[in-house]
Amino acid sequence: MAKVKLLIDTDIVIDYLNTGLLRTIFEDRGFEVYYSVVTKKELLSKPGLKETERQAVLFTLRRHRIIPLDDRITGTYSDLRRRYPSLEKEDALIAATALVKKLPLVTRNVKHYKNIQGLILFKG
Repeated sequence: MAKVKLLIDTDIVIDYLNTGLLRTIFEDRGFEVYYSVVTKKELLSKPGLKETERQAVLFTLRRHRIIPLDDRITGTYSDLRRRYPSLEKEDALIAATALVKKLPLVTRNVKHYKNIQGLILFKG
């Protein structure tokens, strides 16, 4: 059986680390979890992050697949910023990643992404 491929938003990782929410996505072998380099940056640059929290973030991220920025993602990002000027930069980069890689995006922040044409969203 094929794995379900998903791109997870930063808020989903935070919820998982804090409460175990959506544990199935992170721990079930039926899912192939991807995250943007932006998510890694957001998680590790949190003000006041303790070393134990940093290690927990890195441990969790190592078990999944990072998607670095490339020319296609940055080009799509630029297009999204022009078409949706109110879209935050980080959200635009995550949305561009999902669009280019053709991955559904799992997020609690559906309102941030709901108007983006072609983006498949799952509410976490």
